[in-house]
Amino acid sequence: MHVTSERRLDDGVVERAFTLDGIPGILWTPAAASAPVPLILLGPPPLGLRRVYPRLVARAQHAATDGFATATIELPGSGDRPRRPAAEQARAQMRRAVEAGEPVTDEIIDALILPLVDEAVPEWQACLDALLALPEIGGPVGYSGGVVSIGVRLAVVEPRIVAAGLFAGSLVPRAMIEEARRVTIPLHVLLQWDDEGNDRQAALDLFDAFGSEEKSLHANMGGHTGVPQYEGEAAARFFVRHLK
Repeated sequence: MHVTSERRLDDGVVERAFTLDGIPGILWTPAAASAPVPLILLGPPPLGLRRVYPRLVARAQHAATDGFATATIELPGSGDRPRRPAAEQARAQMRRAVEAGEPVTDEIIDALILPLVDEAVPEWQACLDALLALPEIGGPVGYSGGVVSIGVRLAVVEPRIVAAGLFAGSLVPRAMIEEARRVTIPLHVLLQWDDEGNDRQAALDLFDAFGSEEKSLHANMGGHTGVPQYEGEAAARFFVRHLK
């Protein structure tokens, strides 16, 4: 893990940009921490870290007030990372289907999401190895937001993640609904009821499939970007409960 820049934000949070095997990332840590702190992995949407930085840093600063470090990495095919031709083709097929008023087929969803999950999850695990080696980070670890299928896979294969806050705002392959049955950690799931780009029933099927004894679904009216501010406060309480 190579730190490329470091700065202190106005509220005292320390922000470090880094690269890990060529993958860009950002780590935020509370400045006043006197002992190793828990960590929340902030899953970004596949839009590039520069584009979503304001949202990520706001989440990081909020988490720092609760005593958490947070980190994110650039997803495969996003930002300045090399394009993924198969994903670009699947995305173009999806756009054509939507513009024609046709359903987005399972084949398109699988081609767009499953290879991304297969590539991104090992990268997150390598990032977690590097972060937990830092003296200021001690765990436990949570995962928050991002592409929901990546969160599902991480919850299945990564035992160091003990709780997850998921946003049911991305396409869900049927195979991920089957994987969800193996998820057993506590879950806090957000769903925008009128999300214009996603299948509400698929999100409900995914939630129903989770094998966790503790899982809560927070559904709100509105589109993809209309998550109420108070839901951030509820998510913060969820992580305080499970990571402290």
